[in-house]
Amino acid sequence: MGSKRHRLGRRFGWLWGAYGASALGTWLAFGAFPLIAVQVLHSGPAEVAALASVGAAVGAAVAVPLGPWVEFRRKRPVLIGADLVRCAALLTVPVAYALGVLSFAQLLLVSVVVSAADITFRAASGAYLKGLLPAEDLLVANARFESAAWTTTIVGPPLGGVLIGLLGPVATVLADAVSYLLSALGIRATGGREPQPPRPEGREGTRPRAGDLLDGWRYLLADPALRPLFLNTVLFNGLVMAAQPLLAVLMLGPLGFAPWQYGLAFAAPSVAGLLGSRLARPLATRYGQRRVLVAAGALRAIWPVGLAFTGPGTGGLVLVIGVELGLILCCGIFNPVSATYRLTRTPSDRVARTLSAWSVTSKASTALLTAVWGLLGSLLGPRPAIALAGLLVLATPLLLPRGGGADRVTPLSAPPLSPE
Repeated sequence: MGSKRHRLGRRFGWLWGAYGASALGTWLAFGAFPLIAVQVLHSGPAEVAALASVGAAVGAAVAVPLGPWVEFRRKRPVLIGADLVRCAALLTVPVAYALGVLSFAQLLLVSVVVSAADITFRAASGAYLKGLLPAEDLLVANARFESAAWTTTIVGPPLGGVLIGLLGPVATVLADAVSYLLSALGIRATGGREPQPPRPEGREGTRPRAGDLLDGWRYLLADPALRPLFLNTVLFNGLVMAAQPLLAVLMLGPLGFAPWQYGLAFAAPSVAGLLGSRLARPLATRYGQRRVLVAAGALRAIWPVGLAFTGPGTGGLVLVIGVELGLILCCGIFNPVSATYRLTRTPSDRVARTLSAWSVTSKASTALLTAVWGLLGSLLGPRPAIALAGLLVLATPLLLPRGGGADRVTPLSAPPLSPE
């Protein structure tokens, strides 16, 4: 846990463990739905693409009213509820498979429910973390979440591959469902007394109004430092993710890489994410959050265009691994600093709405850009489409926060969570 001044307490330990459990389950089941669609339901390319794009987009739309709803409720019950919803939704897949009634429509519905619950969980978890820890510990906490994310990225897919080989892809969905149950139990174990969020002035009850639906976006777009970070992150992540299916087509098709080589090209560089998460706090302490955001955000943008030059054989594999190492190292530094920066600039009574708006936009834009780049890949070929995405990524540093004031910390407007 580091030195004494960096011990974050038993309650954060349970929260961190819950996050690690659900993240491991997610990576164990990585790619399970497309495999089930192809191998079990014999779905075509259009249906498989719909699982990735339509499911996420509809889930994001469903989650829009949930941000204001979460804002004025205690966050720990919301987190537990979101975990249990995801667990229950995923459990229907192995049950339906065992009964011989599994359908593509069910997979699509489950993906929508899980996507909406994901957004709800992220919105509530940021607000819960901000109430759980003092502001000076948030970067330490987010760096530990980032390290857990990259650790599970390294170990999850290979273990999931073994599980799929032995028992089939439905088994990994079951493991993912169990991971959400473990996460719910871990969050319940955090305990403590969470104060009821204050009601909006002049209003009774906690039911959101129509105008509340846009509050998260209003705050993000009005804040002079959050606005560029929001636009930068959404565009960067969307373009990087949109190019990934095309790179898979290029590597596994014309370039002739084996599936294990493709998996190695993305699993091995994840070690750089661990290093980046360890560097985030000391760099931010020495240079300030704004400088680290700008530097790491700019450096992460130079790597994706290199994927357009991937060739066959060992040289091509080394190139992909090298590009991913550089990209993931920069992301490992950028992500926890960015997450901390969002929390410290956002008042406690707006965190859930702001993070919900951020997640909804990110999921919807990634789905849209993935669909657009799929079309571009069909028209231009995978390599030119990957190159175009990389060139556009090079422009994203122009959207990073500039000027002073970006290291400002917004004090908590609600009391921290009380110990038992």
